[in-house]
Amino acid sequence: MSPTGYRTRKSNTERRQNNAEWSPFDDLATEYDAWFDKEGSLIFLIEVKAFKSLLPSLPKPWLEIGVGSGRFAQALGIETGIDPSIKLLEMARRRGVTAFLGGGEQELFDEGSFGTVFSIVTLCFLDSPLDVLKEANRILMPGGKIVLGLVLKESPWGQFYLVKKAQGHRFYKYATFYSGDEVVKLMVQAGFLTEKIISTLFQKPGEAKSVEEPREGYFPDAGFTIIVAGKREVTTT
Repeated sequence: MSPTGYRTRKSNTERRQNNAEWSPFDDLATEYDAWFDKEGSLIFLIEVKAFKSLLPSLPKPWLEIGVGSGRFAQALGIETGIDPSIKLLEMARRRGVTAFLGGGEQELFDEGSFGTVFSIVTLCFLDSPLDVLKEANRILMPGGKIVLGLVLKESPWGQFYLVKKAQGHRFYKYATFYSGDEVVKLMVQAGFLTEKIISTLFQKPGEAKSVEEPREGYFPDAGFTIIVAGKREVTTT
C-alpha cells in the first residue's frame, strides 16, 4: 500500500525504477522548470485558475500522468504523479508529490485506484496517447473522471507552437498537437464520455498581460482547453 492509500503493482514499479530509460526532458529539466517562474508565469496562473474552478467536483484520490516537475500537482493539490523523466520527478518529489517513474501506458497501479486522473499538457508528448488513455480508464474507479489540459492544434497558441516545432524548438520538436475533435475521438475509443469543457488563455501569444476568467464551453480561439470526461460504465445484458 502506497503512502496515499492506493495499491501499486510493486513488481512493476520496482522494475521501472531499477531500469530507468532516458527521457529527452532529463536534459531539459532545469530549463523546463524555470519557464514557470519566467516567461510562463502568467500563463501558468491563468491555467491554474481554470483548473481550480473544477476541483470541488472531482473525486479523489488524484493522479497526474506526466507530472513533470510537479508545478501543477503542487498548485492543485494532486497527491500522486508519474513521469518518465527522473530529473523532473526529483523536482516533483521536492514539491511534496508522491511521484513514480514510468510512462502513462504502463500498468503501475491496480484497477480502480483513483477517482480522477489528470493529464496536463502531456497528451502532445505521448508516443501512444490512446494506450495512455485506456490505462487511465483502467485505474479509475467507477464514476471516475479524466481531466485533460490541452493546447489544441486549431488554437492561436497551437499554431504558434507548431511553428516552433517546425523550427526544431528544443521542447516542441517532440510534440504532436491534436485538434479538439481528434482528442474527443481518442477519449471515446478509450471508454470516456465528455462531460465539460473549459476554455481560457484568449490572449494571443506575446500579448498575455493579465489573469483571465475561464469560460465554459469550447472556443477555437482559446489557447488552453480543459476537457473533463467520465469513465463510461460497461453495461451487461
